Amino acid sequence: MYLDAVTGPHASRARLVAWSDTNPGRLDVYERRLRAAGAEAPARFAPGELADAVRRHRIDRVIVTTPDDTHADLVTTVLYAGADVIVEKPLTTTEEGVRRIAEAAGRTGRQVTVTFNYRYAPRNAELRRVIASGAIGRVTSVHFEWLLDTAHGADYFRRWHRDKAVSGGLLVHKSTHHFDLVNWWLGDLPARVFASGGLRFYGAEAAARRGLGPRPGRGTTDSPLRDAFSLDLRHEPLYKEIYLDQEHHDGYRRDQDVFDPGITIEDNLSLVVDYASGASMAYSLNAHAPWEGYTVGVNGTEGRAELTVVERGSVRVDADGHVVIDPSARPDLVDGGTDGTDDAERPVGERLVVQRHFEPAREVPIPKAGGGHGGGDDVLLCDVFAGAEGGSPGSPGSPGDPLGRAASWRDGVRSVAVGLAANRSLTTGQAVRVAGLDLGDAASLLAADGFRAGA
Repeated sequence: MYLDAVTGPHASRARLVAWSDTNPGRLDVYERRLRAAGAEAPARFAPGELADAVRRHRIDRVIVTTPDDTHADLVTTVLYAGADVIVEKPLTTTEEGVRRIAEAAGRTGRQVTVTFNYRYAPRNAELRRVIASGAIGRVTSVHFEWLLDTAHGADYFRRWHRDKAVSGGLLVHKSTHHFDLVNWWLGDLPARVFASGGLRFYGAEAAARRGLGPRPGRGTTDSPLRDAFSLDLRHEPLYKEIYLDQEHHDGYRRDQDVFDPGITIEDNLSLVVDYASGASMAYSLNAHAPWEGYTVGVNGTEGRAELTVVERGSVRVDADGHVVIDPSARPDLVDGGTDGTDDAERPVGERLVVQRHFEPAREVPIPKAGGGHGGGDDVLLCDVFAGAEGGSPGSPGSPGDPLGRAASWRDGVRSVAVGLAANRSLTTGQAVRVAGLDLGDAASLLAADGFRAGA
């Protein structure tokens, strides 16, 4: 995504100077692609030489797109080396990581932008406008259900995300998007979290309880795809090129079996979250649903707003067993797109409805936008590379960003704090106060007075 942006629409605003990856084969692949696009190949440096590379190449900003447990090390290294950081969510996976990033940001004064692309999706922005307008009064509660289907949801159980020590589990890796949305929609802070959940569908034990027999081996040139839950890298050209063909460098498997033993993340999760204002949220995440999307109901003292989004109405498997992994990132390949299919029973689409007390419901128009993640990616990239028309990344509320969509590391802390508290609640079986997390200087970001003062 970033390479296409920096060599395409934002080529005049940014130049890719240097890069690094633990797998050199992937750099080879993308270097060839850059050269084919007429772009200059960036300099390479070893992962352990990040600080030196920032100084040597006089780098302004570093984009971090690595596994989640490495974020804190890389972000702090870049800050102390003298550059700003753009980091994929989540900001980090641990309380220690939060403390380190907060300390580094405070000492250096450098900027850290967290790329919460769902803030930029028009449908989510419209819900923000509805709530901010006061149309439903003061928010009292939120019901938020997110469904990951058996293509996209299953994919978290094939990759490094399946190890909770690396990803923080879906409550940190995936749900940090959703917790950020609620913080942003409500302009509020999480105060207390209770969580329940477990690994109930994927993994060897859950599969055995359902009577699933022994799993066939990995597909090879002589054997077919295992089943609809398997990913055949041989038939996904990009995945074959950057994963299957590069395994000899580091042994990383992109297509692990979702019913393997040893998976340590959950696939069913339910939360109750209390906010500083007195509002509460009932949240659920399911990673093995037959369709993908989300529903949000926001109740207020004067009415209710409802947002319904269907990103994929069903998971279709063709004759070769191939499915689209992430429908939100590839809207052109899901129902109603270029594949020529249409789900009459559950059509892909989005709908925002507002109903005030004693009045009929009205539908709020949602501006159309192309691109991935509900139309959010392209707008986010404009913010990342150009600044928000008079502002800059990490400057919410600037003239070009009245909704405050640009997210700083402070927003990253506020969202990941819900996941950290929820993981602790899963372990203890008790409700966890967010203020009780050991976040060091960052704890002030979760104090209601500081938040409302614009901290």
